[in-house]
Amino acid sequence: MTFWEKWKYKNLTFLLISILFALALSKYEPFHELLIRLGDYGYIGAFVAGILFVSTFTAAIGAVILLILAEELSPLEIALIAGMGAVFGDFMIFRFIKNSLTMEINQLYDHIDGRHHFKKVLHSRYFSWTLPVIGSIIIASPLPDEIGVSLMGISKMSMAKFLVISFILNAIGIFLIISASIIIHP
Repeated sequence: MTFWEKWKYKNLTFLLISILFALALSKYEPFHELLIRLGDYGYIGAFVAGILFVSTFTAAIGAVILLILAEELSPLEIALIAGMGAVFGDFMIFRFIKNSLTMEINQLYDHIDGRHHFKKVLHSRYFSWTLPVIGSIIIASPLPDEIGVSLMGISKMSMAKFLVISFILNAIGIFLIISASIIIHP
């Protein structure tokens, strides 16, 4: 058996490698220019910008593309299509967190807090409802969605409910940002 097959934390390792790769790629100028040119592709660009809008590393680029598109397309149409792209991006994050990453984090957590004090607090009747609410606020805001999606993934929310909530919140958030830029822009 190889080292990689025995390694317990494959997904955490992959997450760290992908963060480092995204940081390195963000410094590469031709890649930056390619992302900015997505604004020339109309609604396809809006969908891709929605996907980019939900991640910490690409949120600024996604916002720039959306603002470029807002100069020529309807804010409502951009919000709906970019909202679908954002749902796709959030879905990928949700699946990653809900399925494999949660198991690896639980294994680490078991080593750190064997009595599960923190988990008892999270699942108490006073605190458990706040995870989806805080997650929803983060998803609707211009902040990157990873933390909000993580909170919803921890809260044992169903996939269907998550997809609907993600679409509504992302579409509203994107619409408000585009509308504000149109109002502020001279």
